Amino acid sequence: MEKPAASSEPQGPRPVLGRESVQVPDDQDFRSFRSECEAEVGWNLTYSKAGVSVWVQAVEMDRTLHKIKCRMECLDVPAETLYDVLHDIEYRKKWDSNVIETFDIARLTVNADVGYYSWRCPKPLKNRDVITLRSWLPMGTDYIIMNYSVKHPKYPPRKDLVRAVSIQTGYLIQSTGPKSCVITYLAQVDPKGSLPKWVVNKSSQFLAPKAMKKMYKACVKYPEWKQKHQPHFKPWLHPEQSPLPSLALSELSVQHADSLENIDESTVAESREERAGGAGGEGSDDDTSLT
Repeated sequence: MEKPAASSEPQGPRPVLGRESVQVPDDQDFRSFRSECEAEVGWNLTYSKAGVSVWVQAVEMDRTLHKIKCRMECLDVPAETLYDVLHDIEYRKKWDSNVIETFDIARLTVNADVGYYSWRCPKPLKNRDVITLRSWLPMGTDYIIMNYSVKHPKYPPRKDLVRAVSIQTGYLIQSTGPKSCVITYLAQVDPKGSLPKWVVNKSSQFLAPKAMKKMYKACVKYPEWKQKHQPHFKPWLHPEQSPLPSLALSELSVQHADSLENIDESTVAESREERAGGAGGEGSDDDTSLT
């Protein structure tokens, strides 16, 4: 695969940085993503408690862009289990209480596909959705899963949701032992709207840490759940198992943020229900759905 020339500029997925055609990330893209996950310069620590840390970064070019990085130590979850949990779309519907709808659309290569994901935002904000090209790469005992937004002709923006743009989102899973790992979640997203300050603060101080902890609980319960639900079906490890139709890259196009409608939610006040720590994007701690 052709290797792009090295650059001293910060690197995200290349289609967003000027490429006009959709491309499956190559080895340099994965290395660049890993480097940013591990970087410390320019990130402000906003939360650190019980093995979970959260950093934020202001994107000076455009204050509506939000970069967040979360890291969690998983002392009794093997890296390969966490990797399976992030891939298993049927299991995600069980543990991800933010999800409205999620499904795979088509496969592009043995380690890349296109999918849809919609999620609940804190009330009273409008809910969001994305169409993303997702790619993954095992690297010894470590793993990377990352995505960026694309346009698919059969899935245009919906009137009841705001189409957000994933500029660079993904996970770095690093094994720290036979039954332990560290996961880093990195996201640069354009939510397509001016969000109120309370949303940004709540995301880093409450929503992100809670989401990481919920993921951890899901990982602990996954082996038992998977034994009851097609235990040998793991197309992310065995591409020949994939039931998805193939799709040519030429059918997709780059989703430019400036081609989507912006909405101004900067003056929206937090709902009483949200302040009380209720529903509306945060989810319940009830784990009965994982059995």
